[in-house]
Amino acid sequence: MLIRRCAVLLLEPREETQFHLEQLLRGGDGLVRTLRCMALAPHLEAPIELDQEASAWLATLSPNVWIRLEPGSHQEELALPLVQAGLLVSKDDDDSDLARRDTRLRTVYWHPLAAVMHAFSRWDGVDAVRNMQESETETAEQMRQTLGEPPPEAKVMSLKGASTVLPEVDGNAFDALLSRRVTCRNFDPMRPVPLNMFAQMLQRTFGSRTRFKVGEDLVFLKKNVPSGGGLHPIEAYLVVQNVEGLDPGLYHYRGDTHELERLPSDVAIDRDFVMELVGQQHWFADAHVLVVLAPRFERTFWKYRQHAKSYRVVAMEAGHLSQTLYLAATDAGLGAFITAAINEKHAERALKLDTIAEGVLAVCGFGWRAGSMTTTELDPAGVIWHPAPA
Repeated sequence: MLIRRCAVLLLEPREETQFHLEQLLRGGDGLVRTLRCMALAPHLEAPIELDQEASAWLATLSPNVWIRLEPGSHQEELALPLVQAGLLVSKDDDDSDLARRDTRLRTVYWHPLAAVMHAFSRWDGVDAVRNMQESETETAEQMRQTLGEPPPEAKVMSLKGASTVLPEVDGNAFDALLSRRVTCRNFDPMRPVPLNMFAQMLQRTFGSRTRFKVGEDLVFLKKNVPSGGGLHPIEAYLVVQNVEGLDPGLYHYRGDTHELERLPSDVAIDRDFVMELVGQQHWFADAHVLVVLAPRFERTFWKYRQHAKSYRVVAMEAGHLSQTLYLAATDAGLGAFITAAINEKHAERALKLDTIAEGVLAVCGFGWRAGSMTTTELDPAGVIWHPAPA
């Protein structure tokens, strides 16, 4: 039997704590702590618990060099459940689904720590609102009471005589636009977004202004946001709910050609789908358009191979895109939002993404703002929701 270890593996000694009344009555602190060894392999969907012998043996195996195990040996006996779990790859079964996912991970050039972090920070079936309610952190007042004193809102260096008070500069139209940039949590589901406005939003945020070709197959797109290496890996998948002339459903925006592609889907794109997508955050569920920001990691990792910064520049690009979306929406008189409290696996299944080479980072969206504020929005200056006269 020829085997090798999977491409990326992190062994995590994980301590779990439970309250036991008996332990408290015997004079202890009532807490029973259990130490478990968990194997985190990003080509797998969940961590796998290992015993001490298996974890110690795995740590000695190469992810690249095949080794032969003698038939009937203790090591072969130890290897069989690890092959079945996907932590080892057998040369005799290297066409299995788990083995193919391991091979795919090798060809995408993930940095190992980034691959583990991305794979195991994805949600599925999480209710973010209920979590806040149960942890008593739903409102600012609750957060202060539950979490205690927060770090200060700004860092003060306390360097006497070393600071310079800068002049206040008169604002212009751009400053006025920035002041109106407020995260929208109240959308008007009765008023559709015009098709031209929808098209302008996509063109400004995700569209390409020009293209530059090098050789036969290397093409760089010039967009309105910066991108690591100029590679622009993030795709925009749209959940269209209320746009004039478009049927509700799932779409993909082609930024290079300014085209909208309707995705074939057997998933019902209804309120339940949207609520699950945004982690039950009902204040975003009525947005006219929701945009799933889904990077093709292999595009960036093609240049930055197993690079410690490669995942970071992709995440930064999602921030650039969301801010551009906010400003484009504000300029058009629309509201916008972005959230990372999402069920990524729900989106991956609906979009049929290759979860080794592609993924979901965040969901943003836009639409007409409602006429009244039902859910609180952070607008302390009253630029959007004008305070009532005293």
